[in-house]
Amino acid sequence: MEVLTPFVYWAQTESKINLKVDLINVKDIDVYFGDKKLNFSAYGQGARGLNNYEFILDFHSAIIPDESDYKIIDRYINFILTKKSDSWWPRLTCQPQKPPWLKIDFDKWRSEETDDIQEAVRDVCQDYPDMYDHLHKEEFGYRKDSIRHTYEVVGNPMKFIQILQILEIMHLVFDYTRGNPLITTLQVGGRAFILFFMIEAEPRMQTKPVVFYIFLVWSVVEVIRYPYYMTNLLNVKISALTWLRYTIWMPLYPLGFVFEGIIVLRNIPYFEETEKFTIDLPNSWNFAFYFPTFLRIYLLMLCFPGMFAMMTHMNSARYKKLGKIKIKK
Repeated sequence: MEVLTPFVYWAQTESKINLKVDLINVKDIDVYFGDKKLNFSAYGQGARGLNNYEFILDFHSAIIPDESDYKIIDRYINFILTKKSDSWWPRLTCQPQKPPWLKIDFDKWRSEETDDIQEAVRDVCQDYPDMYDHLHKEEFGYRKDSIRHTYEVVGNPMKFIQILQILEIMHLVFDYTRGNPLITTLQVGGRAFILFFMIEAEPRMQTKPVVFYIFLVWSVVEVIRYPYYMTNLLNVKISALTWLRYTIWMPLYPLGFVFEGIIVLRNIPYFEETEKFTIDLPNSWNFAFYFPTFLRIYLLMLCFPGMFAMMTHMNSARYKKLGKIKIKK
């Protein structure tokens, strides 16, 4: 009776041998690990259909049977064999002649030469961290890791500026300036809520990269908005500045709302843990307030409707200042 042998693909590292036996739907598997031998037999679907398959491998060098094992996977059987001594084998079998059913697994193949090449390719950022940080600061103005320290460095100036922005609401109330008090209150109040209640109140949020990005968005918006207001007070019209004032909000406002939403969402488990700003019963006011639930309602009822109100307001203001774009047919 003809003995059927499955295709076996092999690869190695300095300490392991990997074998992939090309059989599926395997049953009645029988495996024996010897010091320099592997005996295998099983019933399964191979190159010759559903049949009994078997093979014997006499290895080039010794393995550790107790540390060698196999695993049946959907499309093949995977063997991991541990070499008795760490070294690169010139071939898998003790005989120079390779059997026709034994093939190289090129997907996993490694050799001593390729391993040396991989070790030679090193990360310059890890080899020269101080020089890399210096170059990063010279080129970009900040170190890569400085994003985590954004709030530590600029948190106090941002809080001071945010408090000053309350004057914008007061100016509208007392008719010092023209504008929509509701929209301004939503904008200033929303930022104050994010800054003081979400970031300042939770130290774990202060090191998140999203704090850097929300500060960047806020700053870019105001760097354009306030010069526009100042030039208007001086009756100086700068077309490019006017266009920027009523156009830059298109990418920045949605980004700002997304970053604010991320901050609120990530803070919910923190406030569930600390119960900060939460009022439990019983108390003298007979009133309960669960802050994480308020944050969920804020995301659902205030964040997205607030974004819609702000975007609608800015779109209307843009049409008034720049006019609608007419497409010629």
